[in-house]
Amino acid sequence: MNIHRLAVLSDNYVFVLHDPIKNIAAVVDPAVAEPVLAKLDELGATLVAIFNTHHHGDHVGGNSALMKKFPDAIVYGGEKDHDRIPHQTVFLKGGDQVTFGDRNAKVFFVPGHTYAHIAYYFPPVNDQGGELFCGDTLFAGGCGRLFEGTPAQMLASLDQFRQLPDDTRVWCAHEYTLGNLKFAIAVESDNPDLQERMVTATVMRQRGEPTVPSTIGLEKRTNPFMRWDVPAIQQAAGIDIPDRVFARIRGQKDNFTG
Repeated sequence: MNIHRLAVLSDNYVFVLHDPIKNIAAVVDPAVAEPVLAKLDELGATLVAIFNTHHHGDHVGGNSALMKKFPDAIVYGGEKDHDRIPHQTVFLKGGDQVTFGDRNAKVFFVPGHTYAHIAYYFPPVNDQGGELFCGDTLFAGGCGRLFEGTPAQMLASLDQFRQLPDDTRVWCAHEYTLGNLKFAIAVESDNPDLQERMVTATVMRQRGEPTVPSTIGLEKRTNPFMRWDVPAIQQAAGIDIPDRVFARIRGQKDNFTG
């Protein structure tokens, strides 16, 4: 399975999955259709699946146009997103599996950003490592805002990701990394891994390079929203109860202007 990252809108990423053996494709969170159609034309591939993580317009905005071109494609989304994702025909819950080509993905139910959010995890197969498509739940250096969920829900969702192998690649849906890392540095300035990551990410963005994908291991070392049980993060929050640590740090990020 090859993964093609498409930069769209102001800071979104759309991911086209391509099985070169069967010459079929799937797309994760198509914000818009045109770049996806162009990539499919370049690959000469048939779209067979749309994997949506949640209902926000910058994740499902391309569904209708893609279905017009590929009416036999299957549209996947969370069971609690019923009537919120255009053309959705499969309603997934945590623990379900989906298949694309020769890869099976486990579905995680990860409420917090929205109450219906899901993620797709393709475990390692042969020489291909694990791939996590997490929508707006986990970002490089950060996490999504809590529009419909609670801090406790988001913590539990991110804790599911913390259990994945460290080399799992994290395909998040936005290029928010530099802003997230500025906040992370403000919270945990003495973290050498974080300092190094900030330098690396800054150079990458200056070159116009994407910082996505990340890895679970890197997030566990540098992302404050994956580190609620680390003393430095608890000290920054002024409390050591996990969901309250998370809530305090998330509130600080919401008001961060650095």
